[in-house]
Amino acid sequence: MKRNRTAGIAFAAAIVLGLVLAGCGSGHSNTQASAGQGKAAAAKAPEQGGEPVKVHIALNGGLSPLIIAQEKGWLDEAFKSHHAEAVWSKFTSGPPLLESLVSGRVDLSWLGDGAAISGVANKLPFEVIGLISEGRDLNTILVPTGSPIATVENLKGKTVGAAKGTTSHVFLIKVLQAAGLTQQDVKIINLQFDDGQAAFEAGKLDAWVTIDPYVTLNVQQKKASVLDVKTEIYAPVSMIAHTEFAKEHPDLVVEFLKQYDKAVKWQNDNLDEAAGLYAAQTKIPAGIIKQVLSRSATRLSAYTPESLQAQEESAGILLQNQFLKQKADFKSAINDSFVIEALK
Repeated sequence: MKRNRTAGIAFAAAIVLGLVLAGCGSGHSNTQASAGQGKAAAAKAPEQGGEPVKVHIALNGGLSPLIIAQEKGWLDEAFKSHHAEAVWSKFTSGPPLLESLVSGRVDLSWLGDGAAISGVANKLPFEVIGLISEGRDLNTILVPTGSPIATVENLKGKTVGAAKGTTSHVFLIKVLQAAGLTQQDVKIINLQFDDGQAAFEAGKLDAWVTIDPYVTLNVQQKKASVLDVKTEIYAPVSMIAHTEFAKEHPDLVVEFLKQYDKAVKWQNDNLDEAAGLYAAQTKIPAGIIKQVLSRSATRLSAYTPESLQAQEESAGILLQNQFLKQKADFKSAINDSFVIEALK
């Protein structure tokens, strides 16, 4: 049975504009773990004489261990035994990735909290299949070296770069709220991370909300300093699977997670080689990337109570700030059965 890859195409552009879609399906609760494991054990095997199953894997910015799995050929090799093959794509952030997921061009990937919560609120066709970071150090506010901006309160009336709809945008909303401010108190310029780097270097931004390796790169090169936020902000990063793909090919979802976990462990044990691999792709010095990797908290696990609570609290804040048009029931989108099976 082939998945219906046309559902939602007419709505795809609206995701980037406002993520206000509805009626595109829903995920499974983590209370369904035992039933999900049964599905994984009884995976639907493709006909060996037919075409391999195409597994559309999306890289969603950042220094992901999936890049290692791709470069080492681990996923390609593992999928062969399932008569499947990986088809790779790359996105700068979550909102455009969600557009492709709705139109059936993404099966497996990961999302920061902004895109994940928005997608759940709008019932987009994916389920959360694992936690890969609690995101406590994921986002940072940079200001130019020598800037008079010393506190979050000093951002009032300033121009701030952030990729709208992403984890960095959510971080900004939460940090401003903790300081008694709102989005309306600053001028947000919507910039994807590479564009943000260019605008920051050109002096067009008073502050920039971004992630590594941009943070370490700019601080090490003395182009920026970190604004002290004083509030710990959780920004969980979720591994996701297209709902129909997970239902039809649970064995491939489990295999994908196994290879991701293998890449995480290899990265932790081989920092120098991993840094060199990332450096070749990003053109960022390997020494800087090694610093980033040594501080990273990349993992693979089932969703923790702390991270679920953070997502639910964030959903409330985002609804209050009109980032969301409707409530997000994040717990209902979690299906831990695949990661439990993969980590056995």
